Amino acid sequence: MTTPHPMLRITDEVAAALRDGRPVVALESTIISHGMPYPQNVAMATEVEGIVREHGAVPATIAVLDGVPRIGLDADDLELLASHGGVAKVSVRDLPYVVARGVHGATTVAATMRLAALAGIRVFVTGGLGGVHRGAPESFDVSADLTELSQTDVTVVSAGVKSILDIGLTLEKLETLGVPVLVEGSDEFPSFFSRSSGFAAPMRVDGAEQVAAVMRAKWDLGIAGGVVVAQPIPVEDEIPAAEIDGIIAQALADMDDLGITGKDATPYLLGRIVEITGGASLTANIALVRANARLGAAIARAYAG
Repeated sequence: MTTPHPMLRITDEVAAALRDGRPVVALESTIISHGMPYPQNVAMATEVEGIVREHGAVPATIAVLDGVPRIGLDADDLELLASHGGVAKVSVRDLPYVVARGVHGATTVAATMRLAALAGIRVFVTGGLGGVHRGAPESFDVSADLTELSQTDVTVVSAGVKSILDIGLTLEKLETLGVPVLVEGSDEFPSFFSRSSGFAAPMRVDGAEQVAAVMRAKWDLGIAGGVVVAQPIPVEDEIPAAEIDGIIAQALADMDDLGITGKDATPYLLGRIVEITGGASLTANIALVRANARLGAAIARAYAG
C-alpha cells in the first residue's frame, strides 16, 4: 500500500478503502467547475459518484479547497465547485500557487493524476483527454495531460481525446512519450462525442481484466507513467462525426474571432458547442462520463483483485 502524502486531506471513506486495498476511482473536478453549466454539473458529479459505488468501488473526487488538496468530497464541496465563480482551473503547474495562496481550484486531468498518485490511487475516470491542439505546430499548445501521462502511474479512463483537438497528432505524441493507448471493445480510436475518429486503435482490449493485466505488466516491468483507456461513447448517445465536425469548426472560428487562447480555450469551445447543438453535446458528455464511470469501477476492482 502506498502511504498517502501528508499534505493531502483524505476522507475517512477513501482512506479506509486505500488502507484495506479496496478499489478506489479518482474523479476530476474541472469537468464540474469549467466543463458543464450549473446545475447539470453538480447533478452529474453526484450521479457519477453513485455509479462508481454501485459498481463496487469508492469514488474520490479530487480538488483543491482553501489551498488544501482534497481526496474525496462531500455534497457541500461538490456544490461549491459547481456554483462558486472563483474556482481556478488548476493543472500541475498551478498546484503550488493555489496551495500557497489558500484558494479554490478545480483539477484538470494532469493535476488530478498527480494528486491521485500521491494518494495511492491507480484508476481515474474523466470525460475526455487533453492533447495537441489544432494549429499546435504554430502555437505549441499541447496539454500538460500528455506530459503527466508519461510520468505518473495512473490509468485514465476517457471517451478518447476531446474532439476539439488534433486527435492524430495527440496519438503520435502519446506514442513518442511511451504511453500505452488501449481502446475498449473497438478497433477504432473514439473521438469523445463520436465513436469514430478515422484513426485505428493503437491497442484493443476487451474488458476490465485485460486492462488490469496491462497495468500490472507495465508497472511490474518498472515502466513509469500512465495508461490511457479510451471507451467509445454508447451508440445511442453519440453525435456522428460528420455532424459534430462542422459544429466544432464553427466553434473554433468563433473562438479565433474572440482571440481566446491557452487554458481558456477548452472551456469556451465546450460551452460554445453546447450552445450550437442546443444542449445535445451536454447530453452526450454526461452519457459518456456515466459509461466511463462504470468501466473505471470495473478496472479498479480487477486491479485490486
